[in-house]
Amino acid sequence: MAATARIDVHQHLIPPAYRRVLDERGLTAGGWPTPDWDPQAALDMMDRRSIATGVLSISAPGSHFGDDREARSLAREVNEYHAELVKDRPDRFGQFATIPLPDIEGAVAEATYALDELHADGVVLLSNAHGRYLGDKDFEPLWAELDARSAVVFIHPTEPPIPMLSGLPSPVLDYPFDTTRTAVHMTAGGVMSQFPHVKVILSHAGGCLPYAATRFTVAAQFNPGTTQEGILADLKRFYFDTAVSSTPYALPALLAFAEPGHILYGSDFPFASEQFGTQFDQGLDTYDRWTPGQLEAVNRGNAEVLFPRLASA
Repeated sequence: MAATARIDVHQHLIPPAYRRVLDERGLTAGGWPTPDWDPQAALDMMDRRSIATGVLSISAPGSHFGDDREARSLAREVNEYHAELVKDRPDRFGQFATIPLPDIEGAVAEATYALDELHADGVVLLSNAHGRYLGDKDFEPLWAELDARSAVVFIHPTEPPIPMLSGLPSPVLDYPFDTTRTAVHMTAGGVMSQFPHVKVILSHAGGCLPYAATRFTVAAQFNPGTTQEGILADLKRFYFDTAVSSTPYALPALLAFAEPGHILYGSDFPFASEQFGTQFDQGLDTYDRWTPGQLEAVNRGNAEVLFPRLASA
């Protein structure tokens, strides 16, 4: 595998046991059909698209479907399956462990187990947990554990607690806005300032965040103890992936807003089909405003800083 091959921080897995639960309950990712997936198909796709390593995660709807005990069991089963996958091919796969929010006690226990015992590369959190956003004060014990471990946290959107518009599944329309909503909620609520050691990646170029970041600083008027300057500084702490976002419309805003080193490659496979995803790869490769070395950093170098074990993968 070439040294410049991509590290993909936004790639999903669908373990057999997890797929079975989704199918039995008729659950989907916000109305988006669950695609087929297996490890070899993922590796084949990665080889075709020059992806050295995929840091995999469970997508929406996550592992919590209303019952804490069932959620803890499913999250543990998924994470242990995932850890074995990484153990077999540590050069090709990484792990964002799934966490059963809004069960706070279970989420803390699973995060601790996944990071300390399974040696996961980080954790994945959905943008809201049954309508509760990630700046919720009750979630602070989880953020404290993640901060203590300087964890990498990948935030993936999920269906928001609003009616879905006809003909527009949540991944088509609502996901970018829910990512934005939870990021601003976290920042105004103090998560990003109170827990400075976590590194938080936002999916899909941060949704609307880069475009409207200055507007969001007005939240300081309604959140005592914050300032517009502080909110903007905390918003700029986020990392961003390029999944389904490397277009001549989105990239200028993302590059103008993101701090150096904070943009990472993402494919969104298999929910974004290979045919669809390669269009965005092409958009990334042919964008004409990269500075020297910038595309290589997005494709690989920036992720090597977050995941040092992958620097030699």
